[in-house]
Amino acid sequence: MYNYKELIVWQKSMDLVEKVYTATASFPLEEKFGLTSQIRRCAVSIPSNIAEGAGRKSKKYFVTS
Repeated sequence: MYNYKELIVWQKSMDLVEKVYTATASFPLEEKFGLTSQIRRCAVSIPSNIAEGAGRKSKKYFVTS
């Protein structure tokens, strides 16, 4: 397993997640389960996919995914 937390792209994606959560906090309450949720899930999927790729067994798979 590779240490994905050292990757700059993972660190920047985590910064993006924080910014997205801050920005969507001011969205109207009626959008809580609609647009707000969708935007947050989208942002969280970026670092999640990077971490999942780092868990793969081969370096080749990690680099090309």
